[in-house]
Amino acid sequence: MSLSRATNAASVPTIVALRGVSKTYENGTRALAAVDLDVRRGEFLTLVGPSGCGKSTLLHLIAGLTHPSSGRMAWWDDDAFEATGGEGRRIALVFQSPTLMPWATLATNVRLPLDLAGVPRAAAHAAVAGALSRVGLSAAADHLPRELSGGMQMRASIARALVTEPDLLLMDEPFGALDEFTRQRLDSELLSLWTAQRFTVVFVTHSIQEAVFLSTRVAVMAAHPGRLVGEARIDEPFPRDDAFRLSPAFAAHAQHLSASVAQAGADALPDSSPK
Repeated sequence: MSLSRATNAASVPTIVALRGVSKTYENGTRALAAVDLDVRRGEFLTLVGPSGCGKSTLLHLIAGLTHPSSGRMAWWDDDAFEATGGEGRRIALVFQSPTLMPWATLATNVRLPLDLAGVPRAAAHAAVAGALSRVGLSAAADHLPRELSGGMQMRASIARALVTEPDLLLMDEPFGALDEFTRQRLDSELLSLWTAQRFTVVFVTHSIQEAVFLSTRVAVMAAHPGRLVGEARIDEPFPRDDAFRLSPAFAAHAQHLSASVAQAGADALPDSSPK
């Protein structure tokens, strides 16, 4: 499958829209200034920027885990987060660590969201088998998390997110704690899943190389307070492989994005948060 470089973003439906969204915590920390952002159906959008720029806060707002202090948010043209979860409106979140239940098998961990949703056991079993197969863990279904490598645990976490067949997958630095070899392998596997299924992804990372490899679009954030300061489109065809990582196009995108992130760091305002 290959995506056209001439994709008209304006013609693609927006599934999450933020208008003037800010976030200030109860202790006075201003995590986000007014943010305007559209997340478009089928795109792979990555958030990059220096530490403390509000990437995770923005992701948690989209996930409905926290509420904005001001501004308006809409999911699939509905301003009530509770309207998500139905057919065509499913959201799943992958955290920085796998957060697996240590006493439960991999299959039981992956089945958790289906159990919470009251899905009948036979249907849940089939869905779990499919999710584990997609991430290459079918043979490890009966293993406990401690019997798996860090990379395999993160694959299990992704399988748990995929088992609900999400339309929007939110990922908060899921591979940041892994070694570079494992990280690149999981990046490739994730991109293969996305290319095959074309769910929408919002991905948080500190890695410029990871952002270039995975994304159709990268949003750059600055800190104190967190805010969007620019974006870059990675208009390169899919599927992408190791040859793309070595290409002049990859190097050019990485250089441009690195300069944008460096400028975002230089543009950080003095931190006025309570000490």
